[in-house]
Amino acid sequence: MASSRRLRALITNDDGIDSPGLRALATGARDAGFDVVVAAPHVDASGVGGSVLAVRDGRRVRVHRRELPDLPGIPAFAVEGHPAFIVHSAGRGWLDPEPDVVLSGINIGANLGHAVLHSGTIGAALAAGLHGWRGLAVSLGTPLIEPERPHWDAALKLLPDVLDVLLGAPDSTVLSLNVPDLPVAELGELREARLADWGSVRVRVDHVSGEDGDLLHTHEAELAGEPEPDTDTALLAAGHPTLTELQTVTDRPGLLADGALRRRAS
Repeated sequence: MASSRRLRALITNDDGIDSPGLRALATGARDAGFDVVVAAPHVDASGVGGSVLAVRDGRRVRVHRRELPDLPGIPAFAVEGHPAFIVHSAGRGWLDPEPDVVLSGINIGANLGHAVLHSGTIGAALAAGLHGWRGLAVSLGTPLIEPERPHWDAALKLLPDVLDVLLGAPDSTVLSLNVPDLPVAELGELREARLADWGSVRVRVDHVSGEDGDLLHTHEAELAGEPEPDTDTALLAAGHPTLTELQTVTDRPGLLADGALRRRAS
């Protein structure tokens, strides 16, 4: 980690360049002393996971310079590609200097349980880890019907302490911070949390046939029942911000050891 210069933070998200949560996170990183650059999808890219899809014209992907409100002097780009693509581009020659950390969010809606696999917010942070950078995904636990005034300040209140944890961790560390959509005074204690089996929301998909042809109609609904204790879902529902260290894809040795394959086949 560099010491003679300010650390550089790449700010991205999956809600798109015009999200107020992106501006809030960029403001928080700037106020924490980082040299900030913003690069986010030109449109909403929620749910794309670690996709590196981009809108290509041959070998080219369009990038649009933007000036974000209340962030004068901070370079900002709307990229016609998904969040993980943006992070990989930053590590493959686009940004000079490269970022030291990638901060992704602030996402509108929590990213909980093993369903984080599908989150573009998380995908960007995990892509940072692949490049040896530290990554932090920040999500605000808003209800399914988005409030008019989300409590971005609740997430920003926790950001300095969480950044201290991140910067004190080894290279490639990836953290996920979920914050209840509550006034700062009502926040519970920050808790480390394990991932729930799924998350707090599940999507039902119905096959519908009609005059417009066959359609897949999706419905989001909160999961019924009590969440498993001490998971990110349970703690967030109880008013606690949660912090979880995530790992990207790993291998598990022993598949063919000591006749394991023969035993599985039998």
